[in-house]
Amino acid sequence: MEISQETIAPGKAVIRLQGKVMISEAPDRIGAAVEELVQTGTRTVIIDLSGITALDSTGIGYMIAGYNRIMAAGGEMRMAGATGHILQNFRVNQLDRVFAFYPSVEEAAKE
Repeated sequence: MEISQETIAPGKAVIRLQGKVMISEAPDRIGAAVEELVQTGTRTVIIDLSGITALDSTGIGYMIAGYNRIMAAGGEMRMAGATGHILQNFRVNQLDRVFAFYPSVEEAAKE
């Protein structure tokens, strides 16, 4: 898994994920990125899922942990670019009722 982050506006950042978000691929680097952003005052974190090729329950757990950390800091987490089987993984677990999904990072950043 590759991960990068970018501040796109004051208090708003994007975490971009590429590749497999699975237990066998990486430790919780998503949580570390979220923690760094929250510590620097970011309150809106957009997770760009458009580059993910595989996602397992551990990967979803990383997303949930990040969501909980952001919410505890009074922020919000938005999901962008999920399609096909990646979006279906969230729907099957009814997490599409928890996370706000947007078709693109640009749409998620508008609000």
